[in-house]
Amino acid sequence: MFVQQFFVKGIAHSSYLLGGTKSCAVIDPRRDVQIYLDAAKDMGMTITHILETHLHADFISGHLDLADQTGATIVAPKSARCAFRHRAVADGSSLAIDNLVIRVIETPGHTPEHVSYVVVDKARGSEPAGVFCGDTLFVGDVGRPDLFPRIAKELATTLYHSLHDKLLALPDMCEVYPAHGAGSLCGRAMGAKRTSTIGYERLYNPALQIRAIPEFVASLTTNMPAAPDHFSRCSAVNRKGPALVRTLPAPRPLAPAAFSAGARKAGTIVLDVRAYEAYCGQHVPHAYHIDSGGNFPTFAGWVLPPDKRILLVAHTAAQAEEAAVLLRRVGLDGTAGYLDGGMFAWAVAGLPTAHTGLLSAAELHKCMDKGPALAVLDVRMPREFDAGHIDGATNIPAPDLRTRFNEVDRGKPVACICSTGHRSSLAASILEQHGFTSVCNVAGGMTGYANARYAAACPACLAPHGPAFPGGKPRTKRGNA
Repeated sequence: MFVQQFFVKGIAHSSYLLGGTKSCAVIDPRRDVQIYLDAAKDMGMTITHILETHLHADFISGHLDLADQTGATIVAPKSARCAFRHRAVADGSSLAIDNLVIRVIETPGHTPEHVSYVVVDKARGSEPAGVFCGDTLFVGDVGRPDLFPRIAKELATTLYHSLHDKLLALPDMCEVYPAHGAGSLCGRAMGAKRTSTIGYERLYNPALQIRAIPEFVASLTTNMPAAPDHFSRCSAVNRKGPALVRTLPAPRPLAPAAFSAGARKAGTIVLDVRAYEAYCGQHVPHAYHIDSGGNFPTFAGWVLPPDKRILLVAHTAAQAEEAAVLLRRVGLDGTAGYLDGGMFAWAVAGLPTAHTGLLSAAELHKCMDKGPALAVLDVRMPREFDAGHIDGATNIPAPDLRTRFNEVDRGKPVACICSTGHRSSLAASILEQHGFTSVCNVAGGMTGYANARYAAACPACLAPHGPAFPGGKPRTKRGNA
């Protein structure tokens, strides 16, 4: 039995190549599938199966692309009612790959149609060696059932039984291969370790220590993190079957005049993916800004209209092409072109530019010392804000500003702050789209503000991949971050 994990940053997605002697399966593949073709070739294996644990909500799966290039059989839950050609499986189904026997168990709860794949390596023994459990069980956490609000409590109860009656019935030494890790919003408090065992999770997974069903249900249906917009779209796309990547147009280089004309067309948005300090210096007016150095795919799926044509502003052609790949991972297939020559070419062409102020931690602190003339807008999530923030700051998460921008005081300059400067730059771009003319971004965010000793260290920033969200509100002179 051979297992190779492929981890995608940003969406924190794990997919796997499971190999026998000459054949292999790919479990929960991402959409850009060349990495699996290369891995199988390096191992001298043929991809014969593509296993889907469920209809993924946070990314578009590569099952059709991989099947198109390999002829492999797609295996998916029967209850998912997938519209493409596949082998439908349910409790009791099994398949063989060389010396491996893969048994299917239904494990709904995170989604209604979820299955897990239990693998026995007959070359070594008859006990289960590993389980590919999708988003049912994570390292230090379990799948969230609240993505289906109307049936969230029902799903949470079902999840309890999937965990305790099925997965925890596996041997303690059985290895656990989840579909996500720390940083994913498919759970609430995943650990940074990317694999585990049934025995370790049985002992140390906090969610599994809750033995009373009502308490378990309450823990997973209250105070959950916000779900990005694309979570409500991707499942349906994956059920129907996404467009093959080879059929999608590649983004074209556009000269400044052509880019400007294209940007003015109805149904088109401009997305700037450069570093936030470059964006603040000058950018195309009314552009969205999502720094590719941050959690780019999640926030792109969260805030960008899915039906729009996208024109990119990037540092290089290679960055634009990579951004198009990341956008496709979350179902944004409309990338049509990018600004050839970047903002330098735009400026040389004499086209209008916009600017966003950029404050250092010291400059922000100095402005605040002068009085309440500056409005501090903290665009982190509420749990981050509650763990520590600057006194007097208003908390509106960056994605929420699309509808809550009128809650921001237009009578004062606005300083947007997050943990590092990435989300706050997105927030600034949204405010500027809604007519705010005096907006700045705090470079370094609360991390820089704390490192400058204007506030206590932010516990969420110190351990962003910890297994639990630290609390507490230590007070300081100008903040309690």
